Amino acid sequence: TQNNLGAALRALGGRESGTATLERAVAAYELALEERTRERVPHYWALTQENVAIARLEIGRRSGDSRVLEAALDAVDSALEEYRKGQSAFYIQKVDQLRNEIVAAIQSREG
Repeated sequence: TQNNLGAALRALGGRESGTATLERAVAAYELALEERTRERVPHYWALTQENVAIARLEIGRRSGDSRVLEAALDAVDSALEEYRKGQSAFYIQKVDQLRNEIVAAIQSREG
C-alpha cells in the first residue's frame, strides 16, 4: 500500500513545480521498504528502491541538491545489484538507463 501511495504521490508531484509532494512520495516508499525487505522479497525491494531513485532524481533536478542526487544514485545502484543477482535482463536495462540519467544530473551540477 505504501509503495502504491508513493507512486500516486510521485505522479502528482510530477505535475507540480515544487518538491513537497515528491518528498512525501519518498517517505511513502521508505515506509514500504520496512515491509518489502531485501531478505524477504528481494525483487519487490529492488522495485521500491528504483521508485525511490526516480523520485529523488526529480527532487534533485528541481532543487539542485547534489546530496539528493547522490542518494538517488545509491538507491538505483542497490536496485541494480539485486536485479543482477536475479538475472532480470529487462529490469537491468531499465535501471541502467535510469542510472545514466542520475549520473548525468550529478555531472551537470558539478560542471
